[in-house]
Amino acid sequence: MTEYVTSADGTRIAFDREGAGPPVILVDGAFQFRAFDPATAELQRLLAERGFEVVRYDRRGRGESPADPPITLAQTLDDLRALVDELTEGTDDAVALVGNSSGGSIALAAAAAGLPVSKLVVFEVPLDEELGTDGADSLAGLREHLAAGDADATIRYFMHGMPPEWVEGARRSDAWPVMTGLAASLEPDTESLAWTQSAARSALWAGIAAPTLVLVGTETLDVMRPAAESLVANLPHAELREIEASDHRWEPRSMALTIAEFLVG
Repeated sequence: MTEYVTSADGTRIAFDREGAGPPVILVDGAFQFRAFDPATAELQRLLAERGFEVVRYDRRGRGESPADPPITLAQTLDDLRALVDELTEGTDDAVALVGNSSGGSIALAAAAAGLPVSKLVVFEVPLDEELGTDGADSLAGLREHLAAGDADATIRYFMHGMPPEWVEGARRSDAWPVMTGLAASLEPDTESLAWTQSAARSALWAGIAAPTLVLVGTETLDVMRPAAESLVANLPHAELREIEASDHRWEPRSMALTIAEFLVG
């Protein structure tokens, strides 16, 4: 059943929860929301079966959480804070965050901003070179495309670093109209990745006390393993684990078992 929390600026954020136990929030990456991503819905169910209260929400500008652009990383963190407050109301509890892809960089930003995070799990955060300008350049370009109002061109721009066959496959699929409808909501994804290059990572993440599990697929894009190693090298309490996954996609049951083992441990 869909529930709602109200973010700091009055925007309603839709979510559903499943299970009972320590609270976990799934933080989606680009193009994901509850009605469009059955694999994460299955992950939610499997984690709930393993003794967690698992929340999946529609990020601002997606699904049942409509919002006017521009959509910023600061607003996205406010939305997460509202969900954390809902789950921990009247207690001193903290919440585990599980971030997929650019959802992982959003989860890192949330932890660095001081949200009460018990543990972090991130899967294949697509980091570029530390202290590089790629992220800032991508953010500026994305904002230019959004301002021009061409959603099709915006999505093609956002996907420009991905394998060409991924882009072409998406354009030929029934999913493309849904993806173009999410264009404005991609700004926080890009902004969070730019943030990871905004200072030395050891300084940027020094305040993240939560134990962190960094996951990378057995078959993955060239950028992902160096990115995972950078996360482990610069987070205070992080470990790297390889998981059966390919083409930036994971299998829900294997993912759930890995996450549950880490959260319980």
